[in-house]
Amino acid sequence: MTQKPLAVECRNVSISFTGKTHALKDINLQVEPGEYVSLVGPSGCGKSTLLRIIAGLLSPTTGQALVFGRNGTPAQRKLGFVFQEPTLLPWRTALDNVALPLEIKGVSKEERRERAWQALKDVGLASAAHHYPAELSGGMKQRVSLARALVEEAKLLLMDEPFAALDALRRERFNYEMWRLGHKKKLTLILVTHSITEAVWMSHRVLVMSESPGRIIGEVKVPLPEERESSILSTPGFASLCGKIRSLLAQGGDKQ
Repeated sequence: MTQKPLAVECRNVSISFTGKTHALKDINLQVEPGEYVSLVGPSGCGKSTLLRIIAGLLSPTTGQALVFGRNGTPAQRKLGFVFQEPTLLPWRTALDNVALPLEIKGVSKEERRERAWQALKDVGLASAAHHYPAELSGGMKQRVSLARALVEEAKLLLMDEPFAALDALRRERFNYEMWRLGHKKKLTLILVTHSITEAVWMSHRVLVMSESPGRIIGEVKVPLPEERESSILSTPGFASLCGKIRSLLAQGGDKQ
Protein backbone atom coordinates (compact mmCIF):
# COMPACT_ATOMS: atom_id res chain seq x y z
CA MET A 1 0.00 0.00 0.00
CA THR A 2 1.47 3.37 -1.07
CA GLN A 3 1.88 5.85 1.74
CA LYS A 4 0.47 9.32 1.10
CA PRO A 5 3.14 12.04 0.99
CA LEU A 6 3.36 14.68 3.69
CA ALA A 7 1.58 17.93 2.89
CA VAL A 8 4.81 19.82 3.66
CA GLU A 9 8.31 18.58 4.34
CA CYS A 10 11.29 20.87 4.88
CA ARG A 11 14.64 19.14 4.97
CA ASN A 12 17.50 21.13 6.51
CA VAL A 13 16.30 24.36 4.92
CA SER A 14 18.58 27.38 5.32
CA ILE A 15 18.65 30.65 3.44
CA SER A 16 21.10 33.55 3.34
CA PHE A 17 20.69 36.88 1.60
CA THR A 18 23.62 38.65 -0.13
CA GLY A 19 25.78 35.80 1.08
CA LYS A 20 26.02 37.17 4.62
CA THR A 21 22.63 37.64 6.25
CA HIS A 22 21.41 34.29 7.51
CA ALA A 23 17.60 34.38 7.65
CA LEU A 24 16.83 30.72 8.37
CA LYS A 25 19.00 27.88 9.61
CA ASP A 26 18.43 24.12 9.48
CA ILE A 27 14.64 24.12 9.35
CA ASN A 28 13.20 20.63 9.53
CA LEU A 29 9.43 20.54 9.36
CA GLN A 30 6.76 17.95 8.63
CA VAL A 31 3.08 18.77 8.23
CA GLU A 32 0.49 16.05 7.73
CA PRO A 33 -2.40 16.47 5.27
CA GLY A 34 -5.30 18.16 7.04
CA GLU A 35 -3.11 19.49 9.83
CA TYR A 36 -3.17 23.13 11.00
CA VAL A 37 0.21 24.50 12.11
CA SER A 38 1.05 28.01 13.32
CA LEU A 39 4.47 29.66 13.37
CA VAL A 40 5.21 32.21 16.09
CA GLY A 41 8.41 34.04 16.93
CA PRO A 42 10.07 37.44 17.15
CA SER A 43 9.78 39.92 14.29
CA GLY A 44 12.45 39.28 11.68
CA CYS A 45 13.00 35.63 12.61
CA GLY A 46 12.15 34.39 9.11
CA LYS A 47 8.56 33.17 9.51
CA SER A 48 7.37 34.86 6.30
CA THR A 49 10.53 33.80 4.49
CA LEU A 50 9.81 30.18 5.40
CA LEU A 51 6.29 30.47 3.97
CA ARG A 52 7.69 31.83 0.72
CA ILE A 53 10.17 28.97 0.47
CA ILE A 54 7.37 26.45 1.00
CA ALA A 55 5.33 28.23 -1.68
CA GLY A 56 8.21 28.10 -4.17
CA LEU A 57 8.52 31.89 -4.27
CA LEU A 58 12.03 31.72 -2.81
CA SER A 59 14.72 29.08 -3.21
CA PRO A 60 16.61 27.98 -0.11
CA THR A 61 20.38 28.36 -0.05
CA THR A 62 20.62 24.78 1.21
CA GLY A 63 18.06 22.08 1.85
CA GLN A 64 14.76 21.27 0.22
CA ALA A 65 11.07 22.09 0.71
CA LEU A 66 8.51 19.65 -0.67
CA VAL A 67 4.75 20.10 -0.97
CA PHE A 68 2.83 16.85 -1.32
CA GLY A 69 6.11 15.21 -2.23
CA ARG A 70 7.19 17.54 -5.02
CA ASN A 71 8.99 20.75 -5.88
CA GLY A 72 7.58 23.32 -8.24
CA THR A 73 5.77 26.62 -8.62
CA PRO A 74 2.79 27.59 -6.43
CA ALA A 75 0.42 26.56 -9.23
CA GLN A 76 2.04 23.14 -9.50
CA ARG A 77 1.96 22.69 -5.75
CA LYS A 78 -1.81 23.15 -5.43
CA LEU A 79 -1.50 25.84 -2.79
CA GLY A 80 -2.98 29.22 -2.00
CA PHE A 81 -1.19 32.13 -0.32
CA VAL A 82 -2.88 34.89 1.69
CA PHE A 83 -0.49 37.79 2.32
CA GLN A 84 -0.60 40.45 5.05
CA GLU A 85 -1.97 42.97 2.55
CA PRO A 86 -4.90 42.10 0.24
CA THR A 87 -3.07 43.16 -3.00
CA LEU A 88 -6.29 43.47 -5.00
CA LEU A 89 -6.49 45.15 -8.41
CA PRO A 90 -8.48 48.36 -7.83
CA TRP A 91 -10.09 48.37 -11.30
CA ARG A 92 -11.59 44.90 -10.89
CA THR A 93 -14.62 43.98 -8.82
CA ALA A 94 -14.34 41.50 -5.97
CA LEU A 95 -15.69 38.80 -8.27
CA ASP A 96 -13.20 39.59 -11.02
CA ASN A 97 -10.30 39.76 -8.53
CA VAL A 98 -11.17 36.28 -7.28
CA ALA A 99 -11.53 34.98 -10.83
CA LEU A 100 -8.13 36.35 -11.93
CA PRO A 101 -6.06 33.16 -11.32
CA LEU A 102 -8.57 31.17 -13.37
CA GLU A 103 -8.55 33.78 -16.13
CA ILE A 104 -4.75 33.56 -16.33
CA LYS A 105 -5.08 29.77 -16.69
CA GLY A 106 -7.52 30.17 -19.57
CA VAL A 107 -10.61 28.87 -17.77
CA SER A 108 -13.80 29.82 -19.61
CA LYS A 109 -15.59 32.99 -18.49
CA GLU A 110 -18.69 31.11 -17.38
CA GLU A 111 -16.77 28.58 -15.31
CA ARG A 112 -14.45 31.08 -13.66
CA ARG A 113 -17.33 33.38 -12.68
CA GLU A 114 -19.22 30.44 -11.21
CA ARG A 115 -16.21 29.28 -9.22
CA ALA A 116 -15.34 32.81 -8.10
CA TRP A 117 -18.92 33.35 -6.95
CA GLN A 118 -18.81 30.13 -4.92
CA ALA A 119 -15.49 31.11 -3.36
CA LEU A 120 -16.92 34.47 -2.30
CA LYS A 121 -19.96 32.68 -0.92
CA ASP A 122 -17.67 30.37 1.08
CA VAL A 123 -16.09 33.37 2.81
CA GLY A 124 -19.44 35.09 3.37
CA LEU A 125 -18.95 37.85 0.81
CA ALA A 126 -21.24 36.98 -2.10
CA SER A 127 -23.28 40.15 -1.48
CA ALA A 128 -20.21 42.28 -2.29
CA ALA A 129 -19.27 40.42 -5.47
CA HIS A 130 -19.72 43.48 -7.69
CA HIS A 131 -18.07 45.99 -5.36
CA TYR A 132 -14.65 47.44 -6.10
CA PRO A 133 -11.82 47.32 -3.51
CA ALA A 134 -12.27 50.99 -2.65
CA GLU A 135 -15.82 50.17 -1.54
CA LEU A 136 -14.74 47.38 0.81
CA SER A 137 -13.54 47.48 4.41
CA GLY A 138 -10.14 46.06 5.34
CA GLY A 139 -11.72 42.86 6.59
CA MET A 140 -13.77 42.47 3.43
CA LYS A 141 -10.69 42.96 1.25
CA GLN A 142 -8.92 40.22 3.17
CA ARG A 143 -11.89 37.92 2.60
CA VAL A 144 -11.60 38.59 -1.13
CA SER A 145 -7.92 37.63 -0.93
CA LEU A 146 -8.86 34.45 0.89
CA ALA A 147 -11.49 33.62 -1.73
CA ARG A 148 -8.90 34.17 -4.48
CA ALA A 149 -6.54 31.77 -2.71
CA LEU A 150 -9.29 29.15 -2.48
CA VAL A 151 -10.74 29.49 -5.98
CA GLU A 152 -8.17 27.15 -7.53
CA GLU A 153 -9.20 24.42 -5.07
CA ALA A 154 -5.84 24.46 -3.30
CA LYS A 155 -5.15 21.73 -0.78
CA LEU A 156 -2.55 23.74 1.15
CA LEU A 157 -3.23 27.27 2.40
CA LEU A 158 -0.35 29.49 3.55
CA MET A 159 -1.40 32.56 5.54
CA ASP A 160 1.01 35.35 6.51
CA GLU A 161 -0.61 37.34 9.34
CA PRO A 162 -3.83 37.74 7.35
CA PHE A 163 -5.88 39.04 10.29
CA ALA A 164 -3.38 41.55 11.71
CA ALA A 165 -5.29 44.62 10.46
CA LEU A 166 -8.64 43.52 11.91
CA ASP A 167 -10.04 44.70 15.23
CA ALA A 168 -10.16 42.13 18.04
CA LEU A 169 -13.82 41.19 17.59
CA ARG A 170 -13.61 40.73 13.81
CA ARG A 171 -10.33 38.87 14.17
CA GLU A 172 -11.85 36.40 16.61
CA ARG A 173 -14.85 35.85 14.33
CA PHE A 174 -12.59 35.41 11.30
CA ASN A 175 -10.55 32.81 13.20
CA TYR A 176 -13.71 30.84 13.90
CA GLU A 177 -14.91 31.06 10.29
CA MET A 178 -11.49 30.10 8.91
CA TRP A 179 -11.36 27.05 11.18
CA ARG A 180 -14.82 25.98 10.00
CA LEU A 181 -14.13 26.64 6.33
CA GLY A 182 -10.76 24.89 6.35
CA HIS A 183 -12.26 21.74 7.79
CA LYS A 184 -15.14 21.84 5.33
CA LYS A 185 -12.68 21.99 2.44
CA LYS A 186 -10.21 19.56 4.06
CA LEU A 187 -7.36 22.02 3.81
CA THR A 188 -3.89 21.87 5.27
CA LEU A 189 -3.00 25.22 6.85
CA ILE A 190 0.24 26.93 7.87
CA LEU A 191 -0.34 30.27 9.60
CA VAL A 192 2.20 32.94 10.55
CA THR A 193 0.97 35.08 13.42
CA HIS A 194 2.22 37.23 16.28
CA SER A 195 -0.89 36.46 18.33
CA ILE A 196 -0.39 33.56 20.72
CA THR A 197 -4.14 33.31 21.30
CA GLU A 198 -4.75 33.09 17.56
CA ALA A 199 -1.98 30.51 17.14
CA VAL A 200 -3.54 28.20 19.74
CA TRP A 201 -7.09 28.66 18.44
CA MET A 202 -6.12 28.01 14.83
CA SER A 203 -3.78 25.05 15.29
CA HIS A 204 -3.18 21.42 16.02
CA ARG A 205 0.46 22.37 16.67
CA VAL A 206 2.26 25.65 17.34
CA LEU A 207 5.94 25.92 16.36
CA VAL A 208 8.10 28.53 18.08
CA MET A 209 10.98 30.13 16.21
CA SER A 210 14.13 31.80 17.49
CA GLU A 211 15.66 35.19 16.76
CA SER A 212 17.42 35.43 13.40
CA PRO A 213 18.74 33.20 12.00
CA GLY A 214 15.37 31.57 12.49
CA ARG A 215 15.27 28.04 13.84
CA ILE A 216 12.40 25.97 15.17
CA ILE A 217 13.18 25.85 18.89
CA GLY A 218 10.00 24.40 20.35
CA GLU A 219 6.64 22.82 19.68
CA VAL A 220 3.36 22.91 21.59
CA LYS A 221 0.66 20.42 20.66
CA VAL A 222 -2.90 21.71 20.93
CA PRO A 223 -5.21 18.93 22.18
CA LEU A 224 -8.41 20.98 21.83
CA PRO A 225 -11.59 19.54 20.29
CA GLU A 226 -12.08 19.80 16.54
CA GLU A 227 -15.42 21.52 17.10
CA ARG A 228 -14.12 24.78 18.57
CA GLU A 229 -16.34 27.44 20.09
CA SER A 230 -15.34 30.85 21.41
CA SER A 231 -15.99 29.64 24.98
CA ILE A 232 -12.73 27.64 24.74
CA LEU A 233 -10.80 30.92 24.92
CA SER A 234 -11.68 31.36 28.60
CA THR A 235 -10.85 27.82 29.77
CA PRO A 236 -7.84 26.96 31.98
CA GLY A 237 -6.60 24.50 29.33
CA PHE A 238 -6.46 27.21 26.69
CA ALA A 239 -4.65 29.57 29.05
CA SER A 240 -2.14 26.82 29.90
CA LEU A 241 -1.30 26.28 26.21
CA CYS A 242 -0.77 30.01 25.71
CA GLY A 243 1.48 30.02 28.77
CA LYS A 244 3.65 27.24 27.37
CA ILE A 245 4.20 29.21 24.16
CA ARG A 246 5.07 32.39 26.09
CA SER A 247 7.55 30.40 28.15
CA LEU A 248 9.22 28.99 25.05
CA LEU A 249 9.52 32.48 23.56
CA ALA A 250 10.93 33.90 26.77
CA GLN A 251 13.36 31.07 27.45
CA GLY A 252 14.67 30.71 23.94
CA GLY A 253 12.90 27.46 23.15
CA ASP A 254 13.55 25.03 25.96
CA LYS A 255 11.10 22.13 25.66
CA GLN A 256 8.06 22.25 27.93
